[in-house]
Amino acid sequence: MKISILTLFPQMFTGPFEYSIVKRAKVKGFVTIDLVNIRDFANDAYESVDDHPYGGGQGMVMRVDVIDRALESVKRKGTKILLDPTGTPYTQTMARELSKLDHLILVCGHYEGVDERVRSLVDESVSIGDYVATGGELPAMVVVDSIVRLLPGVLRNQRASMDESFWRHSLEYPQYTRPDVYKGMKVPEMLKSGDHKKIESWRQEQARLRTKKLRPDLLRD
Repeated sequence: MKISILTLFPQMFTGPFEYSIVKRAKVKGFVTIDLVNIRDFANDAYESVDDHPYGGGQGMVMRVDVIDRALESVKRKGTKILLDPTGTPYTQTMARELSKLDHLILVCGHYEGVDERVRSLVDESVSIGDYVATGGELPAMVVVDSIVRLLPGVLRNQRASMDESFWRHSLEYPQYTRPDVYKGMKVPEMLKSGDHKKIESWRQEQARLRTKKLRPDLLRD
């Protein structure tokens, strides 16, 4: 899979993509991450990428022509997504669908946002939550991390991604490890019984109860 990220701050991605699962996926060739500096497509000596909004208002707005040129440099047949707080809420289901793509292009907004016409240049706008970040860089990192770990072969045990929260429209069951007792808190006896069939049943029930309590919106009739 190839992921192209259009950003004003490519240096922000150096650290997060050089550790853990994302780094391993890059080293093994499961994913290629291409950072594209939007400023390279400005058409003046000052590398201007934004301007004052028509009609007045606070802040600056990223220019449609500059972003369009950046997109044209990588577009090919890739799916283009704008990271934006007004976009479709990002979900695990969406992560699974995006992980099936050959080429994903992420556009990181900044300042007071992007010229509205940018939305006509992308396939979708996506938001990682009901809050506003300084720019689209951190949301892009979240999207990339959630997708890369789903690529076939990236996780040593692929089943691990199937037992996680949101896979079956529920939260994951509670997990425990040693010590058996810590500050009076005990590991449930069922998990130490050795009866794997009963343990699986217990886990499913615990996942259902946890979801009902914390995220009832996920449950399906």
